[in-house]
Amino acid sequence: MKRQADRPALITDAAESPEVELRRRERRYIAMMLLRAACLILASALAMLQVPLLWLWLPLCGLGMVLLPWLAVILANDRPPKDEHRFKRHRRQTLPANALPAQPAGPVYEGTIDDAPGTPDRPA
Repeated sequence: MKRQADRPALITDAAESPEVELRRRERRYIAMMLLRAACLILASALAMLQVPLLWLWLPLCGLGMVLLPWLAVILANDRPPKDEHRFKRHRRQTLPANALPAQPAGPVYEGTIDDAPGTPDRPA
């Protein structure tokens, strides 16, 4: 695995190349099918060893053996979402030094100027 320093920094919003995307989907598919094979081996080992709570473990392994291939095929054939459908994380934006603050520095008074404290009609 490459270190972070060896990889170039991504500075654009360009999509991944189709080869990289396909390789990632193939790896995900293989990992899910290996997990399915592990469920099969685990279920057979548990059945041979007659472990406690076998009635719980066998259905869980069976559920993994049934659902994982279906999910693996769906996820392997799925492409990443388009930008307009992607969940966008709120990134903190660094504001320039001369930007106005988001919140006013002092108290905010609602109403007319005559209602504010410290006016000639109303001493503070």
